[in-house]
Amino acid sequence: MKNAHILLVDDDADILKVLKANLELHSFTVLTAETWEGGQKQLQISPDLVVLDAMLPDGDGFTICRQIREQHPSLPIIMLTARDKISDKVIGLESGADDYIVKPFETLELIARIKVCLRRLQPTPAQSVHVGDIAVDFERRQVLVKDKGVVVTSKEFDLLSLLIMRRGKVVSRDEIRKHLWKESDIYSWSRVIDVHIQHLRQKIESESSSPEYILTVPGVGYRFRD
Repeated sequence: MKNAHILLVDDDADILKVLKANLELHSFTVLTAETWEGGQKQLQISPDLVVLDAMLPDGDGFTICRQIREQHPSLPIIMLTARDKISDKVIGLESGADDYIVKPFETLELIARIKVCLRRLQPTPAQSVHVGDIAVDFERRQVLVKDKGVVVTSKEFDLLSLLIMRRGKVVSRDEIRKHLWKESDIYSWSRVIDVHIQHLRQKIESESSSPEYILTVPGVGYRFRD
């Protein structure tokens, strides 16, 4: 997305300076904040993507991520953190982050991931699919359940789109991983995919004890009921 506005929230002034310079070289408009208080003010400018540090002087990044997700459901969020444990990555994704990158990192890798997240926001050809009570509008990136709008994150929308376009067929975990995170290998752990599946089921399924739409194929992946 050319000239996209990127909000960087990190308490390390040196990191902000380097990232800002590099992102501007790639034609991004960059907003920065060293605290969550400053980040909240910058959010009022409606950035296209947020790069959020997990440890800020005035707040926990995971909690902040949840707050941003509640207020801006479709805003892409990339967590930037020194925590490299799998459990931390899962917590970040469960908090609503679309991607997770561990310090120290290569600036070009972060820029590549930013571009991937923004690319998913680009309009697709006008098309919608209806399956049972579920309707997906690919142009507007909207999901309806029984004609009522359902708030989903950008990753959840991409996952649902993949499954519903391949409905009736089994989609492997590896295919899902590559579709959502391209060649990023830090998300190869299957639990990350399970988290997104669980969130989607909570939003589009009824309170029935067994899944109505997203079916698990043990040892392989998932299938959207045709």
